[in-house]
Amino acid sequence: MSEDLVSVELLQKVSTGDELAFADLYRMYESRLYRFITSKLNDSFEASDILNEVFLDVWRKANTFEGRSKVSTWLFGIAYYKTMDRLRKKIPETVDDDRFLEIEDDSPNQLTCMISNENAGDVRFCLDALKAAHRTVMELTFFNELSYREISNIVDCPENTVKTRMFHAKQAMKRCLTKRMEYSAP
Repeated sequence: MSEDLVSVELLQKVSTGDELAFADLYRMYESRLYRFITSKLNDSFEASDILNEVFLDVWRKANTFEGRSKVSTWLFGIAYYKTMDRLRKKIPETVDDDRFLEIEDDSPNQLTCMISNENAGDVRFCLDALKAAHRTVMELTFFNELSYREISNIVDCPENTVKTRMFHAKQAMKRCLTKRMEYSAP
């Protein structure tokens, strides 16, 4: 049985108060959601708090799931909004959008570099330098393997906006990684 079908079945059971189904759903998504939240906050304690809030909402509102998206998309949406609410209380440092316009090349080969272990520190540095909206679409696409349509549901914006954010995120990542590699070259 696919993860999607199992998730829907578990969520239906959770909506009836089934604690064992809730525990199974929690185990199924806990680590992915925790990594996603932690990647935004960079604070494991706050991430744990938000993760608990997400699953508390799932317990209380499981019956509101309408099936218009995957359960994972619904869960990531809840996590995204709770994380963004927490971030709004802080003043984030971001890269200015005007700098994105200076970037010329959109070579997808740079994204292949992101995956390699030897560049993980540089990738994390460059991801952290992105605006929150751009970082979110990149992380949801590459680390959580969600489609643009699923991401548009999570962040509640048109799919074309997600594509535009991804374009700018790729450009900024390419520029940042190129600079990091130039500085680390012998």
